[in-house]
Amino acid sequence: MPKTRQPAANAPVARVLPLLRISHLDRIFEYRIDEEQDMDAQPGVRVRIRFAGRLIDGILLERSSTAEHTGALQWLDRVISSDIVYPEKTRRLIEALSERYGGMTSDLIRAAIPSRHAKAEESDTSIPWAGLGEAKEPDLSYWSSYNYGESFVDAVITGHIARAAWQIAPGDDWAAALCSLAVKVVKDGYGALIIVPDQKDIDQLVSAAKEWVSAKQITVLNSQMGPQARYRRFLSVLNGQGRLVIGTRSAAFAPVENLCLAVIKDDGDDNLVDPRAPYVHAREVLTTRSTQEKCSLILAGHGRTAETQLLVESGWAHDLVASRDTIRTRMPRISAAGDSEIALQRDRFAKNSRLPSSAYQAIKGALDRSTPALIQVPRTGYVPTLACKSCGSPARCRHCNGPLGLDSGSVQSLFPGPQNQRNRAQTAPPPANDPYASSVPTCRWCGRKDNHYRCGSCGKSTVRAVVLGHDRTAEEFGRAFPKTRIITSGGNKILDSIPAEPAIVIATPGAEPLVSGGEYGAAVFLDTWAMLGRQDLRATEDALAAWLRAAHLVVRHSKGGEVVIVADPALPVVQHLVRWDVVGAAERELKERREVRFPPTVHMAAVDGAATAINNFLELAALPDHAEILGPVDLPPGLSLPGEYDESQYGPPQRILIRTPLGPRSQLGHALRTAQRARALRKENLPLRVQIDPIRIG
Repeated sequence: MPKTRQPAANAPVARVLPLLRISHLDRIFEYRIDEEQDMDAQPGVRVRIRFAGRLIDGILLERSSTAEHTGALQWLDRVISSDIVYPEKTRRLIEALSERYGGMTSDLIRAAIPSRHAKAEESDTSIPWAGLGEAKEPDLSYWSSYNYGESFVDAVITGHIARAAWQIAPGDDWAAALCSLAVKVVKDGYGALIIVPDQKDIDQLVSAAKEWVSAKQITVLNSQMGPQARYRRFLSVLNGQGRLVIGTRSAAFAPVENLCLAVIKDDGDDNLVDPRAPYVHAREVLTTRSTQEKCSLILAGHGRTAETQLLVESGWAHDLVASRDTIRTRMPRISAAGDSEIALQRDRFAKNSRLPSSAYQAIKGALDRSTPALIQVPRTGYVPTLACKSCGSPARCRHCNGPLGLDSGSVQSLFPGPQNQRNRAQTAPPPANDPYASSVPTCRWCGRKDNHYRCGSCGKSTVRAVVLGHDRTAEEFGRAFPKTRIITSGGNKILDSIPAEPAIVIATPGAEPLVSGGEYGAAVFLDTWAMLGRQDLRATEDALAAWLRAAHLVVRHSKGGEVVIVADPALPVVQHLVRWDVVGAAERELKERREVRFPPTVHMAAVDGAATAINNFLELAALPDHAEILGPVDLPPGLSLPGEYDESQYGPPQRILIRTPLGPRSQLGHALRTAQRARALRKENLPLRVQIDPIRIG
């Protein structure tokens, strides 16, 4: 005979959030707690509940003595673990973000709390942080070269709220500077959290932090970990053992105890945006935590986004920049070489290539000083983008409308010559005839080869290169510098570092390897128009940030360091680079966004779906006052809707933009969240994607 369950003596009613990921069920349900569950069933623990006839996971949010539901309550099936994985501060953060982004609370909980791993719960997290190793007193002199840098550091380590937009000065060791301040905060008994876009940055931070603390005192959270390691480290943070946390975007939710300092680097990087609904940006997670938990915040970067500049202009954050004299002393010499056809034709070095004489001399000077030279190109591959040779229309795939390009294999017979085993580029000159005439264009999306390409505009069959990839560029430099080692970094082959010896490095933005024990002697930025000409609101902002990150790796001008950008010198963004005027560029970008009423000067939501789904959604949405609807337009190339979508039945997917004036951050999100719930109640199954203030809107 089964044992009769008795309710707990105190607060026997559990209010539980089921993790269902269904909009209209994203709310609290009540269950009964029995006396055996009484000790473990605390607010914030994972529980197992029976819902609609099946067992699912949930989060116990509250306990109460009385129930609001008038009917009979079911029992909690069991408490999965007594660990409080959803503490009150995490709950406040998740609820604020779900309103901000119009998303489901359960979606955000899944992003914030890693999956449980029973084996990880056996690890010992009772050892305090100080007992994991000996921490040295860090060197805080890195911050002395910044205006008000010492005052900022004093404010952080004394527990005052200080928020700064930090522009990393040329040649400064950003990883050492951040780690020195973070270690100081942790040594004093507080917590520090540093969020970066990728593993390369994590490696730099960990290497820098090991100068002052042991490896066991550094908690790394990233997507490369297995479920056991990730959950074990999450528990160490939850229990106060992990106080110095370094990680990628999901680590922004880490429940660091007594959080005193939060840092995010390069907040314009796409990697900091969760690719799953509700598409939360790590910057928004940390700015919300700074407000709720009263901690200091650093928005660090070589460049500066318009969002960060808006925070500065509003007074919420303040500039943390080096003086002009410091920047002039540390920066390399930066010059612009015109990229027009007339300018290149007049240049004797550039007649047969796209390398102006000033760039050639800068590279040669670096090699003569026994230092490597860096060449930045915007695309990977060989010839990644083609266009009609006759009318210039982009060459598109007839099957999926993707861009057509060439890989090195399709033109290998046109450029004979063995590959050097030391990664040297091919050195044979190209034939005099058109090198693309007999090659086969290949779609960059679906991989189909187009043996019978015809331009959709003029009907001609010949193509030309729109932009050259890093492999093709390596060939060009192999011919221009036949006795020099050529190294490529980009695509699926990214190098972390190279030796400090003469070499030419061809790299794509973000793939530039560090120089072990040294710096580059020169850098050249090619095909800059390809970065500036992208159909993207952030094209200029992203291009400047990429150039600054690369220029940061070049030795200062007093030691011969030189950077040449092949671009129109009259462009404002080029002038900002030449002067290393990051703040001025951000001010200009924000001003231009304000004139056309685009984010971050307004709130904007992108809604993607079938035309019918969008129209029905708008009927359900009670939009804020003064809201504008832009569109519909076709979904931008390269994007697709989540889930299954039959375009032949429902038509091509559409996009609308909803724009509202700046105001309460949760106002637009709340309206769209309510509409999503109403849509779910009506059982509308067509896929619909809602993104609020997306980092990319086309």
